Amino acid sequence: MRIALIIADKEIREGLRNRWVAAATLLLAALALALAFVGSTPTGEVAAGRLTVTVVSLSSLSIYLLPLIALLLAFDTIVGEAERGTLLLTLAYPVSRGRVIVGKFLGHAAIVTFATVFGFGAAAVAIAAVAAPSAAEWRAFAGLVGSSVLLGWVFLAIAYVISAAVRERSTAAGIAIVVWLFMVLLYDMGLLGLLVATGGQGVVGDITPFLLLANPCDAYRLLTLAGFDTAGSLTGLAVATEGMSPASPLAALVVWTLAPLAAAWGLFKRKEL
Repeated sequence: MRIALIIADKEIREGLRNRWVAAATLLLAALALALAFVGSTPTGEVAAGRLTVTVVSLSSLSIYLLPLIALLLAFDTIVGEAERGTLLLTLAYPVSRGRVIVGKFLGHAAIVTFATVFGFGAAAVAIAAVAAPSAAEWRAFAGLVGSSVLLGWVFLAIAYVISAAVRERSTAAGIAIVVWLFMVLLYDMGLLGLLVATGGQGVVGDITPFLLLANPCDAYRLLTLAGFDTAGSLTGLAVATEGMSPASPLAALVVWTLAPLAAAWGLFKRKEL
């Protein structure tokens, strides 16, 4: 474990020197602050608290931005180092490939966690300065931050699979963008078209909850917008989770993190450098 922590520390130091990571963190904070002030203005009409409306707005922002940040942060973590030759140097030491994967993931996970907590925390502090959110709203916001961090970890793990499976950095970048487009945009469009075509009846209607859990973005949406009373009542998504265990979306995100990591480790173990 000590070796994995050393590798994680190296990844964090490289991340701190990377201006792209700093730019992504500041962008997340700026958009979160903008949504906190502008996105919460309709609270007078819908009788919802400022923080609740901000939770709904930030969850939409997270679905688009966090997967992209995570994929761009980690798509070349293995193939990039292999091209530069630094991976061979690392493996020349008595370090197993499994510890390399774990160490790199811990470092990248810490960076994503910091960016998310810093960005969303800035919005929470700004709202707390002008309003007095209830305890339920704070619980929903804390759930949003935790779920967003987990969503970032999911796409980090997926980026590791991509990076371990290909031999060129440019190929990994292209696949990462395709994965982002499919999971964030195309999957929901296809599912919506299927529901419209069938009227949500029959087999499609029965398996819709499972189809939602099959996509980490939808599992995140169910967890943040339907898993908490205040946000669920505001979005109407609580209906989508009727009959579903409240822990199912969280379990889906955990599986979406661990399964790709295991796959990345298997691919990296057999990869010729």
